[in-house]
Amino acid sequence: MPSRSCAAPTCPEPRRTTPVQPQWVPTDDDIAAARITDFAAFVTARTGVSYPDYRALWQWSVDDLEGFWQALWDYFELGETAGEVLGSREMPGAQWFPGTRLNYVDQIIRMAQFGRPAIIALHEDAEPREILWSDLIEQVTVFARTLREQGVEADDRVVGYLPNIPEAVVAFLATASIGAVWSACGQDYSAKAALDRLGQLDPTVLVTADGYRFGGKDHDKRADIAALREGLPGLRATVVVPQLGLSVPDALAWADTVTDENFGIIETTPVDFDHPLWIVFSSGTTGLPKGIVHGHGGVLLEHLKAVALQSDIGTDDVFFWYTSPSWMMWNFQVAGLLAGATIVTYDGSPTAGGPDALWRITAQVGATVFGTSPGYVLGCIKAGAVPRTDHDLSALRTVGITGSALPETSALWLSENVGPRVQVSSISGGTDVVSAFAGGAPTVPVWPGELSAPYLGVALDAFDEQGKPVRGEVGELVVTEPMPSMPVYFWRDEDGKRYRNAYFDTYPGVWRHGDWITLTEHGSVVVHGRSDSTLNRHGIRMGSADIYQVVEQFPEIAEALVIGAEQPDGGYWMPLFVVLAPGAELTDDLKTRINAAIRSEVSPRHVPDEIREAPGIPHTRTGKKLEVPIKKLFQGADPARVVERSAVDDPALLDWYARITPSDAV
Repeated sequence: MPSRSCAAPTCPEPRRTTPVQPQWVPTDDDIAAARITDFAAFVTARTGVSYPDYRALWQWSVDDLEGFWQALWDYFELGETAGEVLGSREMPGAQWFPGTRLNYVDQIIRMAQFGRPAIIALHEDAEPREILWSDLIEQVTVFARTLREQGVEADDRVVGYLPNIPEAVVAFLATASIGAVWSACGQDYSAKAALDRLGQLDPTVLVTADGYRFGGKDHDKRADIAALREGLPGLRATVVVPQLGLSVPDALAWADTVTDENFGIIETTPVDFDHPLWIVFSSGTTGLPKGIVHGHGGVLLEHLKAVALQSDIGTDDVFFWYTSPSWMMWNFQVAGLLAGATIVTYDGSPTAGGPDALWRITAQVGATVFGTSPGYVLGCIKAGAVPRTDHDLSALRTVGITGSALPETSALWLSENVGPRVQVSSISGGTDVVSAFAGGAPTVPVWPGELSAPYLGVALDAFDEQGKPVRGEVGELVVTEPMPSMPVYFWRDEDGKRYRNAYFDTYPGVWRHGDWITLTEHGSVVVHGRSDSTLNRHGIRMGSADIYQVVEQFPEIAEALVIGAEQPDGGYWMPLFVVLAPGAELTDDLKTRINAAIRSEVSPRHVPDEIREAPGIPHTRTGKKLEVPIKKLFQGADPARVVERSAVDDPALLDWYARITPSDAV
């Protein structure tokens, strides 16, 4: 990576200035066997142009959007189109495949691998349960009929309040098959938090479970279900999956809604390309969560690309990502079915039975692609886990990582302790596009701490404050051309103002995502964290992720939170809060070592003003640290307005942070 040459006072700090070597390089056999190589040959036969490597293929994919997405459609044999690929490329409002009709579920039916499991379901303290492809299609067919019997039609909303179980997948596919719209959240959400989301949708049917088991404890959700039903007056039916064997009155039993000896042949409803498929929600930490609507066609194309090409997942694969219906990675994992793969659902704790529980499950199901978070990897490091010696991971070829930036040290640990030939595919995207902007590819090297490349069809760039591209230094992550899975619209945003303000208020006509990234000279992407929580010390910007990657490597530190808050007197206060590991103490020596590590490994300008022990770090319910709301608290904002408490994993922590002021700590 080139060193920083900008002399301007606001030029951002680079994450490092020394080049690194790849930790994983595809072999000739890897490249030859990759489906993306076959796709490149398909494109060459069509265009007469050779694409010698991934970068050349990516460049063509963003230079010729229409050609790329039409080629993708034809490569996966998705059927007839109305002819036009891109009616308008203006953002927001790009019109993809106008006049083309389809249904997301058709591709899953086409890819059914009879005789193989479609889903492997795991729970704590229970044997795996296999749902064969034939069983999946039967249940989807019968549940779709049940929905129709309840009067559900295209455009109606069906919602889930469910753990990560196969029944959630069945309910989603049945809903989509008839053109109705799916939305869900996990049962770790309170009734209020669930209503903040699902209550916006006026749903007709609620699919739920009586409860779930997590960390060895049963969670009875009947009171929350009752509150949900009361808060959703338009419900025509409630369907209950018996996870704990508890009785829910006046509800349909799941078994009765998916069982029919004469189930017949599934009939899907063709819908427009941009017809709503599902509604996923923003975190909702600063107000009512935004309902982000995605369409059938955009998701189908984007997920086929991301799963089958970028992740090289096919009919022989077992795809396991630790996730929840509250998080877009649940939607992403379901996409494994689009490629004919077996997907894995697990609704328990990631540390049930030990800190390496997810590796144990990966071995148990023979997962070929396993996805998790940097936080889980760090926990395994600190626990001294050695997955490749403790478990049979011989089937595993890729570890996917998302949720936050993966430190170089954690990436290298994965190579050393999972397997040197296991590709580490760190990806970055979001609920907004329900996919990734950048990540791995089976034909591209992996550099530790970096995302290998922008995804095909993603016109990814890094802009400075003037909207000019930058290389080798930190810039705003932008997308300069439309993607099919960009939101169709936001729910209850009739004039589109909230949608425009969310992504297009900084650079008109260009999607600004809100992340700091660096585009390197070898084509990879380094993610530095959210740009709306930037640390701007002495005019030098720094992503918070860069500091976490250093501080959280200390064995004494379980987790950290750094805040940069402008003060009314013109000052700038930058505290670092740390949650200590069991038995550790925040001594002066530890503070000195932390400051020295930040000074030498990150930036001498970003040594914190003070380091304080905290009882915990508050997160969104999908695991993201609440940097911006905490910053606003430190700047004197009303705690009741800063953050919606029901959207926080531990709301009581907010009270602790609300009592902190610079005068307390300095």
